[in-house]
Amino acid sequence: MSKVKNKPTLSPETGMSVTDAIYTRRATRSYLPKQIDKEAVHTLLAAAVQAPTAMHEEPWAFAVIQDKDILKRLSDTAKALVIKEAHGDHSKLAGHATHLVGSADFNVFYDAGTLIVIYGKHMGPFVVADCWLAAENLMLAACSMGLGTCVIGFAVGALNSSAWKAELGIPAEMTAYAPIIVGVPSGVTPPVPRKEPEIVTWKECR
Repeated sequence: MSKVKNKPTLSPETGMSVTDAIYTRRATRSYLPKQIDKEAVHTLLAAAVQAPTAMHEEPWAFAVIQDKDILKRLSDTAKALVIKEAHGDHSKLAGHATHLVGSADFNVFYDAGTLIVIYGKHMGPFVVADCWLAAENLMLAACSMGLGTCVIGFAVGALNSSAWKAELGIPAEMTAYAPIIVGVPSGVTPPVPRKEPEIVTWKECR
């Protein structure tokens, strides 16, 4: 068995078990200006690739963006696309999205200093699922390290545009599925109530 590199360790501040991380993880939308270092990023990526993967295919690849100028321009592109795509869509979701991105000061990355994008390297029946499993691993590992994360769905369209793939050096055949911001939370994000699991059937032996 190969050695696991950059294995996350429990910090004195958190001391979290996996269950603790599952119940503590929040979508963090406010960050301190402190930048996370390369070692922390490598630790998160090492956790991500421990995710289950169909046929051991490991179809994921990652982009790490910590350049503030790039993040700002990517945010501007994402906002413009959201507004364009919502044009003529009178649904409640579209209205909420356009209201949110309509402010010139709004940054879709909430001014976080690090964006990690999980790409599928090719198309396939389980590629999307594998990438999202990797994303969950990354977010739980971040939580155990005292870091905040948030999936930024607004950025998917921009990241998959030919212009941004070219700028970031992403092969055309790759698809961005999970853009995740990472940083040091500026405060505590309160829990959001969840509904009880909806069990549609449960068949037991008689």
